[in-house]
Amino acid sequence: MEAICMVFLVILLMGLSAKAQGGLKTDFYSSSCPKAEATVRSTVEAHFKKDPTIAAGLLRLHFHDCFVQGCDGSILIVGASAETNALTNQGLRGFEVIDDAKTQLEAFCPGVVSCADILALAARDAVALSDGPSWGVPTGRRDGRISSSSQALNLPTPLDSVAVQRQKFMAKGLDDHDLVTLVGGHTIGQTDCLFFRYRLYNFTTTGNADPSINQAFLSQLQSLCPQNGDGSKRVSLDKDSQFKFDVSFFKNVRDGNGILESDQRLWGDSATRKIVQNYAGNVRGLLGFRFDFEFQKAMIKMSSIEVKTGAQGEIRKICTKFN
Repeated sequence: MEAICMVFLVILLMGLSAKAQGGLKTDFYSSSCPKAEATVRSTVEAHFKKDPTIAAGLLRLHFHDCFVQGCDGSILIVGASAETNALTNQGLRGFEVIDDAKTQLEAFCPGVVSCADILALAARDAVALSDGPSWGVPTGRRDGRISSSSQALNLPTPLDSVAVQRQKFMAKGLDDHDLVTLVGGHTIGQTDCLFFRYRLYNFTTTGNADPSINQAFLSQLQSLCPQNGDGSKRVSLDKDSQFKFDVSFFKNVRDGNGILESDQRLWGDSATRKIVQNYAGNVRGLLGFRFDFEFQKAMIKMSSIEVKTGAQGEIRKICTKFN
């Protein structure tokens, strides 16, 4: 019975990937630039071999792109008032990987492959290289012509309650299941001490630590992030398997070992707690779906947010500036 269910899930996922998603389709470049996906993959792999933490950077970069102006590569634009300069986008990484892939693609397929698609493909490849799933990415996005830092202020933040996270995801057509599943990408993530240190020493100005933090883990975090230490020091969001895409992140949240406040709060909400518990226990229930399958579906859904296709937008020659 288990084998039959697994086969059904694979067929279902293939169907979701193959059909058009907001005007997108898999293998969009099969005729116009046959080497497009292979080029992105080899580029991501080359950078990953030098620095495995770049995988999380690419995944986060795609997420931040899609939540502002849709998945249109607007996060890649450089400029004083561009998205990348918003406070919520500080610490983003992986820009050089996208630029590298774009340079190669322009050499043999000039003006064909969008920066937005490169970003979506790179995020998929980053997950796959981290022992995570791979999936058919619907492509055909065009690049946006607007990038404004003021429009990036509504991105999800580590300070958000579940209610606020829910509202922000719902605004993009994503439900609680998508929220928890996509946040699960933190299994290969990192963050700066600056974004969670307040939980360790003076939570809500009480002078005490956040009581939801496991006491045994608290001392480890305080050692990693001293109260007056370097706020830019990077810490893994998954203490057990930083470089492996798995369900240990959810086990950490279950056990009070979530690092970001927004992550740990998922355990305090009855609806999101059920989803975390399902993934953490790797048990059937909640439609019987597994994290690796659900993450693929959620990524396809997210990467289709407000995409520009057809005659909309443009195909940038250089990802960091408009044509």
